[in-house]
Amino acid sequence: MCGIVGYVGNKMASQVLVNALKKLEYRGYDSAGIAVLDGENILVRKCKGMLKFLEEKIADETIKGSMGIGHTRWATHGEPSDTNAHPHTSEDGSISIVHNGIIENYAELKDRLQSQGIVFKSQTDTEVIVHLIDQNYKKEKDIFKAVIKTLHTLEGSYALGVLCKDYPDRIIAARKESPLVVGLGKGENFIASDVPALLEYTRDVYYLDEKEIAVLYSDHVNLFNFEGEKIVKKPSHVEWDMEAAEKGGYEHFMIKEIHEQPKALRDTMRPRIVKDGNGKPTDVYFEENKIDDAWKKAKRVVITACGTAYHAGVVAKYAFEKIARLKVDVDVASEFRYRDPILEKDDIFIVISQSGETADTLSALRLAKNHGLKVIAITNCVGSTVSREADDVIYTLAGPEIAVASTKAYTTQVLCLFLLAIKAGKLKGTLSDEEATKLLAELETIPEKIQEILDNKEVIQKFASRQYNKDKIFYIGRQFDSATSLESALKLKEVSYMHSEAFAAGELKHGPIALIDPQTLVVAIASKPDLYDKIGSNMVEVKSRGASVLVITQDDSGAFDGKADEIVKIPACSETLASLLTVIPAQLFAYYCSILRGNNPDKPRNLAKSVTVE
Repeated sequence: MCGIVGYVGNKMASQVLVNALKKLEYRGYDSAGIAVLDGENILVRKCKGMLKFLEEKIADETIKGSMGIGHTRWATHGEPSDTNAHPHTSEDGSISIVHNGIIENYAELKDRLQSQGIVFKSQTDTEVIVHLIDQNYKKEKDIFKAVIKTLHTLEGSYALGVLCKDYPDRIIAARKESPLVVGLGKGENFIASDVPALLEYTRDVYYLDEKEIAVLYSDHVNLFNFEGEKIVKKPSHVEWDMEAAEKGGYEHFMIKEIHEQPKALRDTMRPRIVKDGNGKPTDVYFEENKIDDAWKKAKRVVITACGTAYHAGVVAKYAFEKIARLKVDVDVASEFRYRDPILEKDDIFIVISQSGETADTLSALRLAKNHGLKVIAITNCVGSTVSREADDVIYTLAGPEIAVASTKAYTTQVLCLFLLAIKAGKLKGTLSDEEATKLLAELETIPEKIQEILDNKEVIQKFASRQYNKDKIFYIGRQFDSATSLESALKLKEVSYMHSEAFAAGELKHGPIALIDPQTLVVAIASKPDLYDKIGSNMVEVKSRGASVLVITQDDSGAFDGKADEIVKIPACSETLASLLTVIPAQLFAYYCSILRGNNPDKPRNLAKSVTVE
């Protein structure tokens, strides 16, 4: 989720670009850069780190030119560095591009280009685009045709800004599955990944739709489809203020990030699913993974993490045991590091950390490495300490998560763990090809099913308006649903400050039921049909003692009619993968309770996004 900008007009482009990037820095802060066409050459300035480092780098320099592109990066391919920072240029420096998205077939394209003698400077997927455009330009002798021909070669998601020194009057922009907005000024025009970058200059915009191209001149903008055919659309007028614009019109980053989960899951999933010639998913591929042989010998998986990431690990315990038939131990990292754990040389050790800098998780990783174990890291941050020290790393590709309470990072972690369990099952021979294909095909449907839940979020909002003043909230579930209950209870206490706990449903009668009274809400999570009778009995028990009951379920049979005050339906899903769906209503409930209680869900008291100290 990088930020791109572009400008063509009569002002000093460098100043406009840096100023616009400041409004998009929430989209990425690994590196930043600009490319400005000075009339003869494209001048590129870029550096690792936050945007302020780029500002300092060019502070004493006069960069002439009134047309340029800029980028603030959230790394997905290649660690944060000066070299991997955008913009990227052709070998002769005549073409420069910025890119937001993921090119899924970049490895294949890179191999082809290298076999033709192209020398790559960076580790990014983006660099293949500029070399392809350059190749096509030399053949077509027309930059617009070269860009279109390149777009038909690319697989994945992208928003692009393209400069060519032979065309000093225009910028070409294109989008597929990544946002891009065209700003319409007087004697100047703009592109940006998001509206905030434009509000200082204009409020009239084109929102580019799927597979649309914009060619920007200082006095007009032409729009085309991917076939090069001209299209016409009406501009929109933006009424948002700056703060609302940064949140995409949402009230808070938390609800925005909840809504970003379908895209985050697609982005995380698509490069990792191998398909046959008919488009049928057949296997899992992790570019970063180098320890397939270790899976074949492994008898146990050890997972360690903290907080939300730990709860993803608990879901994974059920997944690995069911799919790969591997024994799994899940540990809180802060406990693991202070005991003398029993570790075997063939164990697979997995650490999970959104930031990749969690202190306790890092210590656990180092302890495992000292015991000679192979370590896989699952993280959202390229170049983080966890990613550098692990033997292998799997990136969640969720993009920056601004709200302190994790939502999209959690679901992408769970997704990566499901994919890893499927991979392990195939390698160990415990999962047939047919079973793997069935699971992968269903995983591909999860984003649209989450979108269906989000489209009906008003049910949760109304229920929260009746329950936000409860004294106690207990989450109950069995097996996978018990794991989801842990994360659901944590999310509620983090942002609403309501007392919430999670129990395996069968444990209610072993103590917790003593706490049930009319000021209690019990949230039952029920995705496993053969356990509906069991969880239904638990619901009757607590309801008879005065508690209110919400059930999150995929049941269509009426199994919970009369047993719950509210039934929230999720789309039909196998019980193995349902954890990716059942958590969504719980996230929404936590968010709505928070704002109903007058809290700021983005910045809950006493909490930090990343715990880098003990």
